[in-house]
Amino acid sequence: MKLITYRYQGQTQVGVVAGCETYAVPVSALGLSYADMNELIENITPQELAALRKASARSCDDCGSSEGVQLDQVELLAPIPVPKQEVICVGVNYMEHAYESAKYKKEEFHGDRPFPVYFCKRCNLATPDGGYIDGHFDIQERLDYESELAVIIGRDAVNVSQEDAWDYVFGYTIINDVTSRDLQQRHKQFYFGKSLDTFTCMGPWIVLKDDLPVPPAQHIWCKVNGEVRQESNTDRMIFDIPYLISELSGGMCLKAGTIISTGTPSGVGMGFDPPRWLRSGDVVECGVDGIGVLTNIVK
Repeated sequence: MKLITYRYQGQTQVGVVAGCETYAVPVSALGLSYADMNELIENITPQELAALRKASARSCDDCGSSEGVQLDQVELLAPIPVPKQEVICVGVNYMEHAYESAKYKKEEFHGDRPFPVYFCKRCNLATPDGGYIDGHFDIQERLDYESELAVIIGRDAVNVSQEDAWDYVFGYTIINDVTSRDLQQRHKQFYFGKSLDTFTCMGPWIVLKDDLPVPPAQHIWCKVNGEVRQESNTDRMIFDIPYLISELSGGMCLKAGTIISTGTPSGVGMGFDPPRWLRSGDVVECGVDGIGVLTNIVK
C-alpha cells in the first residue's frame, strides 16, 4: 500500500494510491480526518489502516465512480512535506561508500566501522518526486547525490531492543540526500552542506512495512541522465535498521513520524576520478525496488 500527500484543486490532502496505481483516493473519502501525514502516522489505528488497504485494492472502475482522482491530475508532494523533526541520517553505512569517502578525503581506511556516524539534515520543506533541486551554485560548486532507503517510525520509541525494533517501523520511502561536498569539507561536519533548501528530496510515497520483506533486502540504485551511478542492496548496510532504532532510542525518544535515512552505497559523484558533480539540467533518479523511483532535476 502506498500513502501519498498531494495537492488537488488548491487543497493539500493525504491519500492512498489505488486502481492499479492510477488513482489517488483521499483518506477523507474513507471517513478519516487526518490533516497531514504526520498526524496520520501518529494516530492511525490498525482498523483504519485495514480500511486504507482495502481502498488501495479498488479497481479502476471503483475509483472512477468514487472520490478518486487520476494520479496524473494531482500534484504529488513529498509524503511528509514538513518533517516534525530534522531527518536523522546515517553516514557511510555501506562499506564500499566508506572506502570511496575516505579516498576522496585522502584519509586511510582499514575497513573498521565499530560505530555508526549520525548527523541531522535540516528540512524546511522536502522536495517531492518531480521537483527541482536548487544547486545553490552561488555558494558552492561540488553538488552530489546519495540514494537512500528511509525508515519512518510509527510510534514513540524509547529503549527499544533490536528484537522489538520492527514493531516501531511504520513504513519506508526514498531520500536523495543531496550534498555540497565543498561546504561539507569546509565546515568539517555534515550539517550545513546537506541542509540547504531543496537538498532533502523525498518520495514518491510511503510504502508500509508489511509490503516489504523483514528485513528489507531491496535493490537500491541511482541514475544520472540515464547512466547508472549507484547500485547495491539494502542488506549490505553495515548497521541494520534494528541496530539503528535500538541504539538511537536508547538515548533519545524517536517520536512517531521520525525519519531515519539509512545511508548510501558507493557510486556517488565524489567517488569517481575525477569526481562527477551534478550540473544544472541533470536528471537524478533514485530507486529502491518495492518502493519506486524518486526523480528530480537540478536547476
